[in-house]
Amino acid sequence: MKSGTPLYSSAAVRRLDAAAIAAGTPGLELMRRAGRVAFDALRQRWPQARRLLVLCGAGNNGGDGYVVASLARQAGLEVSVLALEGREPASEEARTVCAEWRRLGEVAPWRPGDALPRVDLIVDALFGTGLSRPLEGAAAALVEAVNDAGAPVLALDVPSGIDADRGHAPGPALRAALTVSFVGRKLGLYTGAGRAHAGDRHFDDLGASAGAGGEPPEACLLALDDCLGWLAPRRDDDHKGRFGHVLVVGGDHGMGGAVRLCAEAALRCGSGLVSVLTRPEHAVPLLGGRPELMVAPADGATWPEAAGRASVLAVGPGLGRGEWGRQQLEQALRRAAGQDLPCVLDADGLWHLEAGRELPGRLVLTPHPGEAARLLGTDTAGIQSDRPAAARELARRYRACVVLKGNGSLVADPKGRLGVVDAGNPGMASGGMGDVLTGVVAALLAQGLGPWQAAALGAVAHATAGDRAADGQPRGLIASDLFPALRRVLNP
Repeated sequence: MKSGTPLYSSAAVRRLDAAAIAAGTPGLELMRRAGRVAFDALRQRWPQARRLLVLCGAGNNGGDGYVVASLARQAGLEVSVLALEGREPASEEARTVCAEWRRLGEVAPWRPGDALPRVDLIVDALFGTGLSRPLEGAAAALVEAVNDAGAPVLALDVPSGIDADRGHAPGPALRAALTVSFVGRKLGLYTGAGRAHAGDRHFDDLGASAGAGGEPPEACLLALDDCLGWLAPRRDDDHKGRFGHVLVVGGDHGMGGAVRLCAEAALRCGSGLVSVLTRPEHAVPLLGGRPELMVAPADGATWPEAAGRASVLAVGPGLGRGEWGRQQLEQALRRAAGQDLPCVLDADGLWHLEAGRELPGRLVLTPHPGEAARLLGTDTAGIQSDRPAAARELARRYRACVVLKGNGSLVADPKGRLGVVDAGNPGMASGGMGDVLTGVVAALLAQGLGPWQAAALGAVAHATAGDRAADGQPRGLIASDLFPALRRVLNP
């Protein structure tokens, strides 16, 4: 796979910025470029906006805001600039552009309780990439006032209140309609609360990319077109035996739909054969609804034969948290380890998983944040506070490739590699979506992809199919809506 678009930590972006300055581009010039890029994006997105409110902090992010304010005033727009009371620009560059603005207009102090002027657009230049603590006091009050104002927000670099490294909002955070970021793409804008608060994103390196070659990225965006290159094209003389046999295990009493969704996803994504081991009462509905499946009761008599035919195991959809489910997982892990079968664990398969036990060598885990919290002995808030670290720790601790689901799903491997899925929509927060993902990943393993490849392509294909199925109408999206879109995604 070609290297994906790099995502950087805030510290790495500061080093890129410093390298550009050392190479001969003055910091003041970079600030002017950032302000110009932001203003151009503003005019393109909101061409009818006439009244602007620019919120400037004391750092260089505030300096970018003063440049935007000056350009807007020179373009004939009505501009008000507010700064938190007592917060004067800290750097020489920010003081310079603030002085330039003061020749055009004033900087009014803002205190908690002050009303915000009625405007068409608010520009957020309060805090930059270095913020990792919760906003408090007047800063928190201003952010909450802006969120309540109802005007769209253009954020410069990072919405104020968002941790640029972790994608976390530790306290109040601005919700932007558009975020214009500079120099290097920040990881925190692509996952978790950061992705939700950033709105649309526009990036410009300000000409500082020359030094990026020596700066290792924190993660990379997973590009669908690159990942699809791992799948070999189908030949005219291919047959079903070349595309693997997925065995789906799950479906305790009342949960046959989960194994149906998982198994059909495996079929729709190209597995040659798909079998299901489940409770006996699910056999007739499964075969009636999808006759291409092979279904058998999950008992001691059928396990040896079913596992002997399988090339991949998918365990967990509808498995349940009772003794039956635990026994099925034990059987699956024993067979996978003994026969060196790739295995995907999801849902209640993760519930029964115990740290320290022997696990298959080719393993993919697909937890949502709640399941990840249980696996790491923490809570959901702890996972969401640092999703990249959680994904990496899961992969290291369980020696598996991991898809940490959520807004901006993350894919990690035991060596620390991290991929980010910049796709998906809130309509996918509905029952059965995870079962479909398990089937997608299992099908890709069955077609010869390794765990990292199957996890990465599976996650990005699943999210992309969700976007295409939703078609801008996320409310009411259901898991089976993804099947036609998945076929199109995997057959470009």
